Amino acid sequence: MAIKKIAFIVEKLPYKSETSRLALTHAIASQTVEIHLEDGDNVEPVLIFVGEGVLNCLKDQKALDIYGVTSLEMHIKNALLLDLKVQVCKEDLDGFGLTEDSIVMDAEEIGGEVTTEVVPYDEIQKSLEAADHLMFF
Repeated sequence: MAIKKIAFIVEKLPYKSETSRLALTHAIASQTVEIHLEDGDNVEPVLIFVGEGVLNCLKDQKALDIYGVTSLEMHIKNALLLDLKVQVCKEDLDGFGLTEDSIVMDAEEIGGEVTTEVVPYDEIQKSLEAADHLMFF
């Protein structure tokens, strides 16, 4: 059984472009590729937020109310609902004065069981080294 590990690294702000939304959409969609793989093969994505990218994880986004589009908050919750591994860099959160209470940590209200991992950059580096493919957004 071959597992292809793909790391989706989000390092851009959530404003003025679709970059962050594309990263989340691609990570979620990676779960559907199994229909194109050999029997026993699988894709294991990890969604990583570093640098200014941690601002994509803020709670209480009002995108639907203001712009009429789903928020990145909802996209992150959908990723967690699908059991995607989501990592947020602790040092970058600290740098912006944010805590775990400031960001999306779970998707319990829609049935998700996986939680966001706030980890030091050393852990993120391990995820990057373990990945077969890196996708920067």
